Amino acid sequence: MSTIPLAVLDLVPISTGSNAAEALRNSIDLAQQTERLGYSRYWFAEHHLNPGVVSTSPAVVLALTAAATSRIRIGSGAVQLGHRTALSTVEEFGLIDALHPGRLDLGLGRSPGRPTRPAPEPALVGPPAVVDGRAPNGLKIPPKFSFEKLLGSPRIALQKGLLQQRNAESQNYTEQVDDILALLRGTYRNADGVEAHPVPGEGADVQVWILGSSGGESAQVAGSNALRFAGNYHVSPGSVLEAVDGYRAAFEPSAELPEPYVSVSADVVVADDDATARRLAAGYGAWVRSIRTAEGAIEFPTPDEAAAYVWTDDDRDLVKDRVDTQFVGSPKTVVDGLQQLQEATGADELIITTITHDHADRVRSYELLAQEWQAR
Repeated sequence: MSTIPLAVLDLVPISTGSNAAEALRNSIDLAQQTERLGYSRYWFAEHHLNPGVVSTSPAVVLALTAAATSRIRIGSGAVQLGHRTALSTVEEFGLIDALHPGRLDLGLGRSPGRPTRPAPEPALVGPPAVVDGRAPNGLKIPPKFSFEKLLGSPRIALQKGLLQQRNAESQNYTEQVDDILALLRGTYRNADGVEAHPVPGEGADVQVWILGSSGGESAQVAGSNALRFAGNYHVSPGSVLEAVDGYRAAFEPSAELPEPYVSVSADVVVADDDATARRLAAGYGAWVRSIRTAEGAIEFPTPDEAAAYVWTDDDRDLVKDRVDTQFVGSPKTVVDGLQQLQEATGADELIITTITHDHADRVRSYELLAQEWQAR
């Protein structure tokens, strides 16, 4: 499996008893450690109004991390475009690229509550055969989770109101991606034919990715523009096969990218043995619950704090798809599972997100995974 690269997705989590400054220092240290271990890229997510997550501005954290590393690719997973303009996005990443050329991935994501261009139903390359919650090779594919209640919550409305200028409207996502690509390539002209040339930004050696959880607009945009696509098994495991298949069906080759290129994400905790890994991962369910109830990600609990959590049947149902598809265990156990994920999705690489209460355990998880992966 060593021919399939492993990458990192970091939310910059705060653990109970810690703070934002320590979380940022830990993430920069983890970027340095994973660079040493041979991981291919290090991405930062974008989240807002979450007490236990610091990754509010990928570009800012990327600038800090770029200065602390030298080889590993760094990027956003993903910049949320609903409250940004194409120009501000290109200029931000252009600034970083000016000092750290050739290392940046610009991962673009949709935001809730924005206008969309209706995407055609994905023309599947081959219908993903899921029987009794399993892909043909045994990978768990749970029922799709509905995000409607979460996206319609007052907290999401508050977030949108605070992030956007008053009375502003988000640009159509497909059009905004087109504008970003044109600004990077130096081909942008508005409806009146006026050109725009951002400096820095135009001509930046930035690799553009689209992140998506379904075979809809995001997958279609990625495929039709010959962009790399990241499917979110760790966010929406029930629709990952649809997402990657929709992207491949929509893919139109280019000179830069003649074949589809897919990365698939996974939640992972590795320890020396299965029992230890399960203990370290014990807080994951409560953490996911806090996100899906629109409470906002809580500070990541200790194993003892997680053990004391009182669960209802509704709580368990709310997080079941995520807990059941987390890869937890010894190096062999986890790599066996990740190999299933790679085979089922045909992923060209896997992007790993790991959260534990103690930073040393998180570093150790990435270390054990890299060693076992490279040995296969």
